[in-house]
Amino acid sequence: MSAFFLVTDMANKKEFPEGMIPLHDQSFRFLCHPKVPCFTVCCRNVNLDLYPYDIIRLKQNRGIDSEQFVRTYTELKHGGNPYFPTVKLKLMPFEEEMACPFLKENGCSVYADRPSACRTYPLERAVDRAPEHRQSKGFYFLTNHSYCQGHQEDHYFTVKKWIRNQRLDDYNLMNDLWAEVDTMFAGNPWKGEGSGGTNQQLAFLVCYNIDGFRKFVEERRLLDHFSISRDEKRRINRDDSELLKFGFEWLKSLFGAKSSLIHR
Repeated sequence: MSAFFLVTDMANKKEFPEGMIPLHDQSFRFLCHPKVPCFTVCCRNVNLDLYPYDIIRLKQNRGIDSEQFVRTYTELKHGGNPYFPTVKLKLMPFEEEMACPFLKENGCSVYADRPSACRTYPLERAVDRAPEHRQSKGFYFLTNHSYCQGHQEDHYFTVKKWIRNQRLDDYNLMNDLWAEVDTMFAGNPWKGEGSGGTNQQLAFLVCYNIDGFRKFVEERRLLDHFSISRDEKRRINRDDSELLKFGFEWLKSLFGAKSSLIHR
């Protein structure tokens, strides 16, 4: 299960997986609630990618730092990006099955801060690697797993209503920023350093260990190296998501990509 995937622009035509057609303004039928017979089935034996903003929300929900969260609840796998690891949710035993570690008898114990993929379902979102000027980056597709009976509920949404209902705006914004960085990583900025080298470890720190990155920023007085307003510094110093935005821009400047940061 993934919250979003990347599409490419081939001669100004968007390349989507076979059989997947964007919803645009079409409505779809769906509702999930405890009385649906399949309730929590999707939380079991799930293959779930976690993105940087997911980690921030979940570690805050659990009241632990990001390094402890990553060590306890995730595992690294080879994924779609050949030059950067994919962070997966680590499943744990639950009622003789393997399941999301946050699944309890009455449902999701982190519901308010559940990951992008859980929040987006039954939709999947494609993020355009090369959007045209002023065109939206996002495309939405309806998925339908055979076990899911939420599709039989007599309730209808449009994409816009679903985004609002699931409070996806912050997730989408942060995932769009992450998609730009992930695309940069797919170009192998590490070069001869190889996998697990110093620069890749630093990039992983920024993206998936926000508390470790905060210490790094403070120890090296990194914010003082750039023209950043006092208000922005205050936001970065108190808000993990603002620090992550800065980190993404810093990584782009570090690896020669276009960045909004201006050196002093």
